[in-house]
Amino acid sequence: MPASRSRFKVRHLALALGSLLFAAPAFAQESLPFPRKPSGSKAGPTIAQSSYSPLPAKPHLPANAPNIVVIMLDDVGPALPGTFGGVINTPTLSRLAKQGVSYNRFHNAAMCSPTRASLLTGRNHHRVGNGQIAELANDWDGYTGRIPRTSATAAKVLGYYGYSTAAFGKWHNTPANETTAIGPYTDWPAGEGIGFDYFYGFLAGESSQWEPAIVENTVRIDPSHGKEGYHFTVDMTDKAVAWMKQVHALTPDRPFFMYWAPGAAHGPHHIFNDWADRYKGKFDGGWDQMREDVFARQKKLGWIPKNTELTPRPDTLVAWSDIPDDEKPFQRRLMEVFAGYTEHADAQAGRIIDALDQMGIRDNTLVFYVWGDNGSSAEGQNGTISELLAQNGIATEIKDHIRTMNELGGMDVLGSPKADNMYHAGWAWAGSTPHRSTKLVAAHFGGTRTPLVVSWPGTIKPDKTPRSQFHHVNDIVPTIYDVLDITPPKLVDGVSQDPLDGVSMAYTFDSAKAPGRKKGQYFEIMGSRAYYEDEWIASVFGPRTPWKAGVDPAIFKWSPDQDAWELHDLRTDYSQAKDVASQHPDKVASLKASFDAQAQANKVWPVGGGLWSVVFHPEDAPSNPATEFSYTQEVVAVPEFTAPKVGARSNLVTIETELKPDSQGVLYALGAFSGGVALWVDQGKLNYEYNLFEVERTNLASSAPLPSGKVRIEVETRKADDKHAGPLDVEVRVNGKAVAQGRVPRSAPLTFTANDAFDVGRDSYSPVSLAYFDRKPFAYNGAIDRLDVKYLK
Repeated sequence: MPASRSRFKVRHLALALGSLLFAAPAFAQESLPFPRKPSGSKAGPTIAQSSYSPLPAKPHLPANAPNIVVIMLDDVGPALPGTFGGVINTPTLSRLAKQGVSYNRFHNAAMCSPTRASLLTGRNHHRVGNGQIAELANDWDGYTGRIPRTSATAAKVLGYYGYSTAAFGKWHNTPANETTAIGPYTDWPAGEGIGFDYFYGFLAGESSQWEPAIVENTVRIDPSHGKEGYHFTVDMTDKAVAWMKQVHALTPDRPFFMYWAPGAAHGPHHIFNDWADRYKGKFDGGWDQMREDVFARQKKLGWIPKNTELTPRPDTLVAWSDIPDDEKPFQRRLMEVFAGYTEHADAQAGRIIDALDQMGIRDNTLVFYVWGDNGSSAEGQNGTISELLAQNGIATEIKDHIRTMNELGGMDVLGSPKADNMYHAGWAWAGSTPHRSTKLVAAHFGGTRTPLVVSWPGTIKPDKTPRSQFHHVNDIVPTIYDVLDITPPKLVDGVSQDPLDGVSMAYTFDSAKAPGRKKGQYFEIMGSRAYYEDEWIASVFGPRTPWKAGVDPAIFKWSPDQDAWELHDLRTDYSQAKDVASQHPDKVASLKASFDAQAQANKVWPVGGGLWSVVFHPEDAPSNPATEFSYTQEVVAVPEFTAPKVGARSNLVTIETELKPDSQGVLYALGAFSGGVALWVDQGKLNYEYNLFEVERTNLASSAPLPSGKVRIEVETRKADDKHAGPLDVEVRVNGKAVAQGRVPRSAPLTFTANDAFDVGRDSYSPVSLAYFDRKPFAYNGAIDRLDVKYLK
């Protein structure tokens, strides 16, 4: 047995026996940072009268402290990986599972930002201000989108202990209105508040994989980085491997902590055709058949208990047999693209493990592979070519998506830069097998359960028996501190720290049958909620069904006090198939009371508070509070959540420029090819386009010749009514004279994109219009003296 494994087993056996020798962790520093190392030298008036005798540095970490790598994929359900009976080839996950241990009752927070904040801090997601995604944060303490200094991240703490730290990929834990090139950077991953030494990735919740808006530390990368053959997951992995090798070469005795979290497989599902083609024909039987097949394999592998029941399809979700035959090829291809995208991400994770092997440090690297920050996403609803239709609450016909796809080039458009495709919610439900529901449902394990693999070859003995102790992402940080003998600090940078909500999982590393130590855990996302306690779980589905398009008017009358609670006995009901609430009313009341107490203690109140900005008051979503904006041509790549809402609010855009006979290029653009608004000059005409998520494009163009010389161009947009996604009336004027006008039938009330931008004089990243798609960024060849935007009443 390796010495490190022996020490680990002895220490934990001693802890279990209450040994006085190991009663306290070896590194019980209660206040961080550590005091500066004192000098052992004595200075006199001259060197001859001085003594030089530096004191040896006191180690803050145990000898041979491990490197730590956290891998986490996005929006992938528990039934997807082939490692555990699923439909997607996952050789890296399988490789790590064979080298370590796996958990079949590990849980997340059912939503992106909440899970990530919980994982990185070891606290519950509302306690750290992430009861909702960062783009839809609000003013209540549990929903601010801001990790408080009272809950220092693992990066911050481990950095003070001597670790090099870095994060790669999707971040999604910075307030959306603080993501411009000028910050403030306090809550950026490489900022002083969060504490990573290095960051390379995107700050938003999702991104094009072909034309991402990337940040390196606090610098926005020039958007021209995306070239033929480029893919962000490959790019971020290149950076991660280079960073690990640099740390190991320059400071070989210093361990590192790396958080590797790709955008995959969150929408948009972007991948090379050859990866998607690996799955041709694999999903011809549809989602109902997929569930049956996966369920059988899960049982055969012993991944789920033999008495597990397969939960039925919700009444609100259509059967595959009810999908029209002429629509099925589109729906199949959406799933093939998703599967290829996911396998590609797992393959890139494999490059991280390969690099550890090549450097000879794999045995002493503790790897956590978290298969998903929530369950599979049903936000594609009925299948879509442009995913943010769902977040904007706009219902469309599938025929419009298929028509658009065919106009752009057919099936090969899916997964390409010309689509922001997301699959049908039926595939997301199948990806939850054997559980109910999907991402955004905190009541059911289909939204909150995710496989976890832990591998540490020099210390953890491989064991294929699933660990079935109930655990949560907030348990990862306590586990890291436990194996390092670190006491969670009481003060960090002079700020008193909240207690950890998680518990260490280290006791499970060498025992699949050890009694679980996590006695309780709450879940809540947008009113969907649950409370687990001692193998019972009570839950409420909530007021919102993620796979139903549009906004149900009934939600405006919803009150959590009127909800009926389910109850499940997890000792015999692994999949939440049997509601026994009517048989155990006292247990329901007890668990509901426990949830209420935890909700108050963790800043969950008001229950359903995450709905405020997404349903009740979209105008309160994080944004630039200004009502007037004044820009010059240097203003480019402004994140959409901080930009003027020229596609959603009544507004007047005024541009002062000089037109010439050869003038061409974008004057301003907001959004991307998947949805946006743009004004450009081309071939002597002014052109305006309102792109409603690709399925509906409104184009206006001037007909009379444009004047030469100094001109004043105005675009006036007026909301025609106050209905959700209501029409807009648009007039384009040159020197006060109308040159084009028309009506936009429907508008995007929330946002066109999560990670694209507003630009003056060009269209960075993904181009709004097909008219200049092959000329991107189609920079304006003239000078824009100023561009002003003013909101109108």
